[in-house]
Amino acid sequence: MNHFGFTGGLSSFLVARLPLSLAVGHQYSSLGSQPILCGSIPGLVPKQLRFCRNYVEIMPSVAEGVKIGIQECQHQFRGRRWNCTTINDKAIFGPVLDKATRESAFVHAIASAGVAFAVTRSCAEGSATICGCDTRHKGPPGEGWKWGGCSEDVEFGSMVSREFADARENRPDARSAMNRHNNEAGRTSLNDNMFLKCKCHGLSGSCEVKTCWWSQPDFRVIGDYMKDKYDSASEMVVEKHKESRGWVETLRSKYNFFKPPTERDLVYYESSPNFCEPNPETGSFGTRDRTCNLTSHGIDGCDLLCCGRGHNTQTEKRKEKCHCIFHWCCYVSCQECVRVYDVHTCK
Repeated sequence: MNHFGFTGGLSSFLVARLPLSLAVGHQYSSLGSQPILCGSIPGLVPKQLRFCRNYVEIMPSVAEGVKIGIQECQHQFRGRRWNCTTINDKAIFGPVLDKATRESAFVHAIASAGVAFAVTRSCAEGSATICGCDTRHKGPPGEGWKWGGCSEDVEFGSMVSREFADARENRPDARSAMNRHNNEAGRTSLNDNMFLKCKCHGLSGSCEVKTCWWSQPDFRVIGDYMKDKYDSASEMVVEKHKESRGWVETLRSKYNFFKPPTERDLVYYESSPNFCEPNPETGSFGTRDRTCNLTSHGIDGCDLLCCGRGHNTQTEKRKEKCHCIFHWCCYVSCQECVRVYDVHTCK
């Protein structure tokens, strides 16, 4: 069974075969503007259908979470040969995620984290009646502050992500094992990056009283964290075992001299294509016409990004604000300048 697909349904609002068994349709902007009819969403397995009906009011947040996961993927890989390109097709990322590669691992993790993040934030904002603030993890206050505000209930958000996203990953094969592991790694990243956020109260900005609550970080922090996990992902090998229910596939580290992966690490067991040339079978779009950084020696530099094919350079004129002056009180006036830039693109 293909783990990914992108079929129409519910006015392209939400479908169930992206990484993490979710997909978001083209019309992101209409999220929440129409009732969710769970039975009209194609591709849901029975467990997902029951979940949708039981938690219908948070399904817009589920879709929003996949959306922010995709956006973060595109930000993190903007200078890489594979730049998390989405396509307007039956598979939102195309066949690139059909293989058990590092890229598949990252997309599963970041989308899973995105769902948990969006649901958690929505609950804290009071957007749903079935969830709210976290009152379980307060403990004694610290010196000079007391508990207040709304601690975000990341456990509830992670539960939603786990119940819906992992519902398809119940087969005894290696790919399901990989997807479950990476989904959980994404959700774990939220717990690991929760922080104590505080606010001062008092006259004239004094801090006579300080109240604090647990908060999720900006999602960019999660993206940076998971990108590091992508770069250090563990390569695995597939092993088959005979059990009472039949043959079961599991994963183990390919290299015994490396420390085995923890639940926070990403895992994969198939090599990635080089993404240099277009290849419809692998989903590679190639890097022709991609903008490259002439001064960089990294993967975003013209040498590596262009895969040794060389690059073209052309000048580009841009209008920008310049010679800005602050006037008392209180506005800024600027002139408009035309600046010329060199733009380098891969051959």
